[in-house]
Amino acid sequence: MASAVRCPALCCCRRPLHPGPGPDSPLPFQPGPPDPASASSFQLYRLHHFHLGLELRPETRELSGCLVLELNPLVPGGPALVLDVHPVLRVSSVRCRRGPAPFSSTDIPSLEALPCTFSQPCEFHSASDSAPTDSTCCFPLDFRVEEFTDYGSALTITVPDTLQRSETFQVIVHYITGEGPAIWWLDPELSYGSSELFVFTQGHSVCNRSFFPCFDTPAVKCTYSASVKAPAGIRVLMSCTHSYYIKEMGIFHFYMEHPVPAYLVALTAGHLLPADIGPRSRVWAEPCVLPLAVGKLAGRVEQWLQAAERLYGPYIWGRYDIVFLPPSFPIVAMENPCLTFVICSILDSEDFLLIDVIHEIAHGWFGNAVTNASWEEMWLSEGLATYAQRRITTLVYGPAFTCLETTFRLEALHRQIRILGHDTPFSRLQAKLDPGVNPSNLMNLFTYEKGFCFVHYLSQLCGDQDNFDAFLRDYIERFKFHSVVANDLLESYLSFFPHLRGESPSYSEGLDFDRWLNAPGPPLTQPDLSQGSVFTSSVEALNQLWMAEPLDIEAAATFVNIADWQTFQTVLFLDKLLDQSPLRPEVMLQLSLCYSSDLATMNTEIRIRWLQIVVRNNFQSDLPRVRHFLLCQTSRMYTIPLYEDLSAGPLKSCALEIFCQTHGRLHPNLRKTIQQILAQGGFCGAAGLCLACAVPTELYTQGSSSLRDVNVTA
Repeated sequence: MASAVRCPALCCCRRPLHPGPGPDSPLPFQPGPPDPASASSFQLYRLHHFHLGLELRPETRELSGCLVLELNPLVPGGPALVLDVHPVLRVSSVRCRRGPAPFSSTDIPSLEALPCTFSQPCEFHSASDSAPTDSTCCFPLDFRVEEFTDYGSALTITVPDTLQRSETFQVIVHYITGEGPAIWWLDPELSYGSSELFVFTQGHSVCNRSFFPCFDTPAVKCTYSASVKAPAGIRVLMSCTHSYYIKEMGIFHFYMEHPVPAYLVALTAGHLLPADIGPRSRVWAEPCVLPLAVGKLAGRVEQWLQAAERLYGPYIWGRYDIVFLPPSFPIVAMENPCLTFVICSILDSEDFLLIDVIHEIAHGWFGNAVTNASWEEMWLSEGLATYAQRRITTLVYGPAFTCLETTFRLEALHRQIRILGHDTPFSRLQAKLDPGVNPSNLMNLFTYEKGFCFVHYLSQLCGDQDNFDAFLRDYIERFKFHSVVANDLLESYLSFFPHLRGESPSYSEGLDFDRWLNAPGPPLTQPDLSQGSVFTSSVEALNQLWMAEPLDIEAAATFVNIADWQTFQTVLFLDKLLDQSPLRPEVMLQLSLCYSSDLATMNTEIRIRWLQIVVRNNFQSDLPRVRHFLLCQTSRMYTIPLYEDLSAGPLKSCALEIFCQTHGRLHPNLRKTIQQILAQGGFCGAAGLCLACAVPTELYTQGSSSLRDVNVTA
């Protein structure tokens, strides 16, 4: 891949993190660098396909699983096979099958084709038992589970030491897994329709090791299939290209024909109904949510897909369906192939819904088709997807709208820099993870927005945006279904634009790839957003009017009717007020008189910002609206910011009182996060208040969930 003449600035980029050459490769096997977030031995094995046999057990909130892995060693002698698992996942037996595969990886296997059934798991024997002489039979393997880190464990399996490098074999793991980082079982009151069974998974970034044993690293991709047994009346959906249902058996069958990493395997089940919104798209939702979802997206998704195809080539995943999940879903949206997961709370914020869905569509090319090989370079998926998202919105909605949305996001990025400091290591694009550190901690605006700025600069450096689109089409075609590192992208870029390779690194900061990737702080350059001034100039002017001393109330109040603004204009204005809070008392009073009644009728993204301003200014007149908002909201993304603001100021007791009234309707993980916020606010020992509202005191001493760190659009 590297050419004879290298740009000196590329020396910082690591080599590709591919699992190694195929079994027929004449080259000696050279293990790739380890993934610090994974305990698995993915460098020593090639995974071809895996099948999941699952039974939903809502009465115990468990999944009973039978996993069949089809793989071959990349070195002879059968080194230990190590898979990523989690303490909530309990392995009962591991068996091996040498010889022909028990099912074809080109078809959706039937349940009967599996070497086990849900109700009759294979009997476990010690590996010291005599292995059968028939190599196609199953025989037991020794295994052990060892601690790896707080978010996972290592399942070490002793495989036969007579395995040859080219030999394909199957490992069959029986297990049961309960509620954990990946699997969320909801109480009926936590779903909109009070569904008796509602469960969903969320694999990003290293959560799926609690769903099934796996090589939980984005460096490994393979096809997968699944058979899922569910109670009558429950619809099961998975991120796959093909599916069918056998009603008599209550079993759903799924097949993903394209290789994907473990984190993109997703499942949800509940009282879900479909509605077509385009020739290759439908929405799934609980019945009470479905009409709103259809009304928001009918006809639009196909328009966005076609715009993306014009830019980056065919959409390779077949269908683009969306399932709207209850407010307990821990992030805004997740780009699971063929079936994007979206939190239903975003449905009332039209511009945010539009941006979030288009961003997940862009992941069909950047992230799903071509994936970052390590979580240390998450920007390769998120930065490119954000760039593609904005190219799509420019085609469909024009450059002014795109510049407005970008201005809003980049101002949020610089706000985060002011809070964390210019030297924060979180601002590096090429992060450095110590072994066992949860990569979910890297999910931040730098991954998206600094990554976007780098990609945008590359587009400007080559001299023509259309030519850069052509390069990205070539990049997708070249690395489709593979995992890459920054060196792959940048070497391909310089090969596509060879005139840049001959330039001196001092020709432009854009060729200083080392600083872009490894220096902390803000982006080296930002795009020209002047085309958005048709929207942003009035926001700036209104903010200046309200901040002027002395305050000209009439000029500020009559300057513009914010009800006529785009959502991103309003949230940009409110964010500026948040940054400047606490405000002068007269300003806060007049802002409330002018806008409070209008803001109360607007979407949730707008309302929460106004309520944060109310809290940060301790504005008593509007505090009842804060209480009402939190009594109604159960979504993580709308409750956490307000609880943090309430607990950081003089309204701590108000936060605790509201939590006492609502904690029973919050997901346990959200409850734990709020408990930590309250404890940090000084309520760890508030035993009297805890008893008064019948909340167990021990709730306030539990640690927060790591999912707090990933409360963003994936």
